[in-house]
Amino acid sequence: MKVGVLSPRNWWPKTLRSRLFLILFAGLAAAYGLSFGILFAERSISAKAVMFRTLEDDIATSIAVLDRTPADERPELIDWLSRGNYKLILGPGLAGVPKMSSHGREIAARLENAAGSRFPLRIEAIPGEGGRLQAHMTLSDGSPLTIEIIPRGIMPMAAWLPYVFALQMMLLIVCTWFAVRLAIRPLGDLAAAADALDPNKKGAPMIEAGPSEVAHAARAFNAMHERIAQYLEERVQILAAISHDLQTPITRMRLRADMADDTPEKDKLVSDLREIERLVQDGIAYARSSHSNGERTSRIDLSSFIDSIAYDYQDTGKSVSVLGSVQGTALTKPHALRRILTNFVDNAIKFAGAAEICVERSDRGDTVITVLDRGPGIPDDMLDAAMQPFFRLEQSRNRTTGGTGLGLAIAQQLAGVIGGSVRLYNRDGGGLAAEVIFAERHM
Repeated sequence: MKVGVLSPRNWWPKTLRSRLFLILFAGLAAAYGLSFGILFAERSISAKAVMFRTLEDDIATSIAVLDRTPADERPELIDWLSRGNYKLILGPGLAGVPKMSSHGREIAARLENAAGSRFPLRIEAIPGEGGRLQAHMTLSDGSPLTIEIIPRGIMPMAAWLPYVFALQMMLLIVCTWFAVRLAIRPLGDLAAAADALDPNKKGAPMIEAGPSEVAHAARAFNAMHERIAQYLEERVQILAAISHDLQTPITRMRLRADMADDTPEKDKLVSDLREIERLVQDGIAYARSSHSNGERTSRIDLSSFIDSIAYDYQDTGKSVSVLGSVQGTALTKPHALRRILTNFVDNAIKFAGAAEICVERSDRGDTVITVLDRGPGIPDDMLDAAMQPFFRLEQSRNRTTGGTGLGLAIAQQLAGVIGGSVRLYNRDGGGLAAEVIFAERHM
């Protein structure tokens, strides 16, 4: 059986925010821990040196005092001369072993220096006593004296120190989070601006403020947006110019065809010219749809507006009906909205033979107008592509099933003009629903 190896990709965070936070926090925590360790080690060494020097001086003083004090008065001085890290005992003390730790040997050397050559010491460790040491010596009058070293920490830790350490780590986390947020926020703003980028709409440019690198990126993004908009504008202008210039020769060709003798070839030629003329008109309509901001906003009665569209089709023998009752008004651009709905209805009649119009109000108060049909619909993976210019599900240019593929693209552009959006989806039970959603525009 193979033992799985933990790859860095398995535990490495996926977001840049988490990665930066982990790297910065780990680096700062390591640097802080190293500084704390060096400081603690330096304080330990200093405290150890001070403790040994104090121990040596105090014991030397205590031995000298006891040696000069009469034997009967010494018990009164024992407690006074003892300290927190050592205790004086008048007597032989306990038996021990000469084997000591490195710390014990260092203390033993300090005790020998304190006693000097005048008072030989025998230093032993007391087994099982957690590092207790006893130094045995004999005073000048032959009285035994024992110096017991009480094990204590070199540098006791203050009770408040863990709380300070926890507070410092929290401060480190907050500062790291703030630094990462400050560094990542411009990238998030840039991503949001890229997601909202729509060359067909004139949106607000990115704010060119902040650090120089952020401002430079914002300027570059705004310049890119302008270049894309200019490119699309030039493309639409070229399409409009070509479509407009083609109208004159097409008209001449139709006049000459009409003057020719009635033959099957003449009928085919006239039919082809009509197809070309319709293609040119659709091209002009698409170009104009991106420049429809000149229409003024006005309030319309939705019932009368929708009924007028349905009646126009019914007068020509087309099956177009209105579902339910339509009430209320809307503040919008009527001609642009009418063109959107007629494009939807034309597609519904072309592929299904009939269309239904439904008007609703969303929970947010937006107006939703939907054109429904029971035609073949559009494959789900092609719904977005169907909104692109010159896209045709039926690749022919037949007048009944083909076309230029500009109807839905024109509707989408006009929806942006009225401040709305267009959505296509397949209906349950078959058929397609094309809806335009828009809020009231303020004049």
